[in-house]
Amino acid sequence: MASPLRPDPSTRIWPEPLNCPPPVMTMAEAIDHFDRLPDSLLLLVFNKIGDVKALGRCCVVSRRFHTLVPQVENVVVRVDCVISDDESSSAAGSLEKSRGPFSHLFRLVFGSIVKPLQALGQFLGPKRSTPMTSSSLAVGGGSEEDGDLDHQTGGVTHHSPTQVLKNFNEIRFLRIELPSGELGIDDGVLLKWRADFGSTLDNCVILGAASVIYPGPTKGSGIQDSGNDAFCVSNGGDDNGSIPESFYTNGGLKLRVVWTISSLIAASARHYLLQPIIAEHKTLDSLVLTDADGQGVLCMNRDQLEELRVKPLSASSASKRTLVPALNMRLWYAPHLELPDGIVLKGATLVAIRPSEQSVTKREVSDGSWVSAAFEEPYGTAARMLVKRRTYCLEMNSF
Repeated sequence: MASPLRPDPSTRIWPEPLNCPPPVMTMAEAIDHFDRLPDSLLLLVFNKIGDVKALGRCCVVSRRFHTLVPQVENVVVRVDCVISDDESSSAAGSLEKSRGPFSHLFRLVFGSIVKPLQALGQFLGPKRSTPMTSSSLAVGGGSEEDGDLDHQTGGVTHHSPTQVLKNFNEIRFLRIELPSGELGIDDGVLLKWRADFGSTLDNCVILGAASVIYPGPTKGSGIQDSGNDAFCVSNGGDDNGSIPESFYTNGGLKLRVVWTISSLIAASARHYLLQPIIAEHKTLDSLVLTDADGQGVLCMNRDQLEELRVKPLSASSASKRTLVPALNMRLWYAPHLELPDGIVLKGATLVAIRPSEQSVTKREVSDGSWVSAAFEEPYGTAARMLVKRRTYCLEMNSF
């Protein structure tokens, strides 16, 4: 049987004669039209790229690109990994995180938070002549020409962000993204925070829930509440915004205190570790330090960045983090909060925090919608619903 595929004589490719001269290019064909693009247009493209590793690859394309990339104003640094010299301590830290934060308060605050944040310090902090501690975070990729090497593991080169950003001269908008949040939390628990800093804490908003139930069978039939908020199931009807008495006796209040302290420690540690970058890049208008889990966001605008340069922060003597001042807090609570899209938050809690001795000017700036506008949807809606309920006031000493 003959093959159905027959060669088409008209499409045969014949080899060129050995002595055939190379084709002659016309003047129009010799011009690289990409070189005719203005620098301003190329910078617009580079600013849209943002990612520091992608920009590093652009640098090796041509001398022109190598000259333009340092002028980029919008830069995103994504942290890839934690490099550990002490595998045993790293494994212990991972085990501690997997246990969840609510079974052991002291282990949560001093175990699963402080150690990872010390590792973050090695990532963000300036280089020192002293030996490195057990672990550090790093940005992978790049070549030796990009700067001094911090670590090299498995053939992959890693750099600190100080090294990664040192050749950028005009950064205005900087976003650093950690691979995960610092706080180990139980499955199904919601915990998000946003903090604004100058030389110290300006304000912080924390949103938490003992469990989240999503609508429809596609996202699961729901997550059971933890034992600390078991009363939420039977107390899900309409209420006047008051906190039930059982909230104080079954560990519900203690749980919210843990959330608050943990979030403030994480935020103040992130702030402390940004000092060298802020000092080196005086063109910054905005700096955001977040994580891939969306757990916490630290924000600083131009005025707050300049305040930190002029007025040095007060460091905590106990650990490498910014000292948290005495605080005034407002708390809103709902045993059962159903959002318009059908998501249900059990034991929903919103905490708004400001320093007790904050200046009048800053209070006027932070008044208004700073609480309800702290989170993206659907959690922004949850915050707006919670602030309409009864408000409870608390105070916390400096730590």
